[in-house]
Amino acid sequence: MLTKVILISSVLLFFTATVMGQGLVTNVSKSGTSAAIFLEIPIGAPAVAMGGAFVSLANDATALYWNVAGTAELQHNEVVVLHSEWLAGTSLDFAGVVLSLGNLGNLGVSLTSLTMSDMVVRTVRQPDGTGEFFGASDLAAGLSFSRKLTDRFSVGFTAKYIRQEIWHESASAFAIDAGTTFKTDLFAGMVIGASITNFGSKMTLAGRDTRRFGRVDETQLGSNERIPFNIELDSWNLPLLLQFGVSTNLIKSEKHRWTVAVDALHPSDDYESVNIGTEFALGGLVFLRGGYQSLFLDNVDGGLSFGAGIKANMLFNDATIKADYAFREMGRLENVHVFSFGVDF
Repeated sequence: MLTKVILISSVLLFFTATVMGQGLVTNVSKSGTSAAIFLEIPIGAPAVAMGGAFVSLANDATALYWNVAGTAELQHNEVVVLHSEWLAGTSLDFAGVVLSLGNLGNLGVSLTSLTMSDMVVRTVRQPDGTGEFFGASDLAAGLSFSRKLTDRFSVGFTAKYIRQEIWHESASAFAIDAGTTFKTDLFAGMVIGASITNFGSKMTLAGRDTRRFGRVDETQLGSNERIPFNIELDSWNLPLLLQFGVSTNLIKSEKHRWTVAVDALHPSDDYESVNIGTEFALGGLVFLRGGYQSLFLDNVDGGLSFGAGIKANMLFNDATIKADYAFREMGRLENVHVFSFGVDF
């Protein structure tokens, strides 16, 4: 009964999101019309190195970001942490934990943050600074559950709390992610993956600086210049993303594996695009990766990415450690280096 409920829910969710998505993108890209854009920053050195073509692969704890259904394939507990110096002096950090519940499924917890150093408050009258400092930060916390419905078909869901802060203002929202993976017998075991992310409420900034004082109605007795009121700010949608991907092994033997992957993206705040990536594994211990993102998308800075990773068994127990690096070209912007570290136990 539970399996049927989960299956029907996932199908209905994807159908609803697809129908809604038909009206999300027109001949205008809608870039810059969403809140919480940090949710679009790719997570994990392996995925970044493969150009973001990771929805059907999603084979580690970073699947909590890419396609939560991929965590159902993990047979052990896993922890992944990463850090990267992002654009304009910001720092991106991610931590994800996946715990195996046996036949019940897998449980996941994730935390993503984008932070920056404090900046000087400047005004027209005081361009050198007022003596105050302000900061900005973004945060997303998620609780996930995934399960294999059959030996080939998996589903997963994530509930997320999202918060953004800048100086005295803040905004928050709730959202859900959902994903599926399906293993086929086609083309040497091709895997199909699909996900919808950031399907949730709108965000509206509010705080101390939106509060003002003034006279509401000069004709009314008691009206004065100290009557408080709040400035009404617009609400903004989250960056909804529908993503579909396929991957397969061109070479697979006991010593070597060559995997290729392709993802199609349909975002709510941009045109559609395609990501491609590849990974070559040497003995399951050394991994070489490359990819290109945002194909067929005009006015994109950069796109090329590559990286490598290693995996090793710890001598004193059954744990496995993984270390990965990725380089992402950003064109006229500053290139990005991503480091991630994981442990299976």
